[in-house]
Amino acid sequence: MTQHTTATHGSNLGIDGQALWSDLMETARFGGTPKGGIRRLTLTAEDRQVRDWFVRTCEALGCTVTHDSMGNQFARRPGQDDSLPPITIGSHLDTQPTGGKYDGILGVLGGLAVLRALHRSGYVTRHPIELINWTNEEGSRFTPPMMCSGVFAGVFTEQEVLDKRDRAGKRFGDELEAIGYRGSEPCGQHPVTAYFELHIEQGPILEAEEKTIGIVTGVQGARWYEATVTGKDAHAGSTPMPMRHDALLAAARMIETVSEVALSHAPTAVGTVGLIENRPNSNNVVPGEVFFTIDMRDPDDAVVRRMEEQLYSQLPEIAQRSGVTLDIVRIWDAPAVHFNPACIDMVEAAAVESGYSARRIVSGPGHDAAYMARITPTAMIFVPCADGLSHNEAESITEQDATAGADVLLRAVLKADAAFNSR
Repeated sequence: MTQHTTATHGSNLGIDGQALWSDLMETARFGGTPKGGIRRLTLTAEDRQVRDWFVRTCEALGCTVTHDSMGNQFARRPGQDDSLPPITIGSHLDTQPTGGKYDGILGVLGGLAVLRALHRSGYVTRHPIELINWTNEEGSRFTPPMMCSGVFAGVFTEQEVLDKRDRAGKRFGDELEAIGYRGSEPCGQHPVTAYFELHIEQGPILEAEEKTIGIVTGVQGARWYEATVTGKDAHAGSTPMPMRHDALLAAARMIETVSEVALSHAPTAVGTVGLIENRPNSNNVVPGEVFFTIDMRDPDDAVVRRMEEQLYSQLPEIAQRSGVTLDIVRIWDAPAVHFNPACIDMVEAAAVESGYSARRIVSGPGHDAAYMARITPTAMIFVPCADGLSHNEAESITEQDATAGADVLLRAVLKADAAFNSR
């Protein structure tokens, strides 16, 4: 059995790496794809199945499991002073349409490994410990991402999220009710002392530098946009080229501009068009309307603002030259986040005392921790993923790195339990 122990709290207090890996493989069955990944979109039948598994497994470890009005799940292990606000850990169990087994999932199941370690050793922390499964972190079915940790942190209102609709027109609130996970506790009325999140890096740095642990200092800024290009449907065989109002051709030029804008702020900035809908999408019709999304990110908020200014200047010019109209709306603005220095130091100290190679790192992707950092001391832990690949069915990590990440999470939680005075 792969096991790390925390000597200062007894030789039997350590992470069971085999049990953690078994959990990762077991939960991959819910929404598993033929290519070895997972399609587990939020508020689907597969999401309900993994949530039910989460409840059963946590209750078997002596935890009480509840869920709030946004469907966020909380598995609570009592502390010596159960009146103290809990130290929280967690991530998410929903995935991309072609997601892997570890993005978000490692954070929840690594947190479960922490609860298992405490349960098996009989060690009782001063604070209660709560493991959280956040609803709709990915934002792949309902946008924007990190939606329900956002409600928890006061970034979004409950009603605006309940009224969100997916691309098929289904309402978030109705789908939450349908899977049976709309709770009575208003989202956000749940006290916390601190928050720690374990995650795969989703990038290539740790692997390239042969580091086991990433000590995450913050999250880069991001803005998302929805763009609709409107031209005119026309017959592909009888409409002369100079007389066309081709929405897809104009959109293609705009998409190339998104890439050029990001490249102009290299090497840190990134720009992505990841979703496109072409209408009427017929092979002998000049496209009359195109919808696409834009994702712009950089660690410096000023750079993100400059990229937005460039988009708002250049894309309308392309529309005018192409004989089409453009409607572009910013749908998400997530400023850069800097995590709590004390929590960062706890993660670093945990990595050092465990003997893992580590380095400080900034997260490119967004995480629920970014919103939690607005309301409570927060930090994150990264472990490497093969080739930096994520949001892909081929996403891959090692059992040893998963165990190491959970070990550092356990040690950081124990340090927070000793350090924070929550009265």
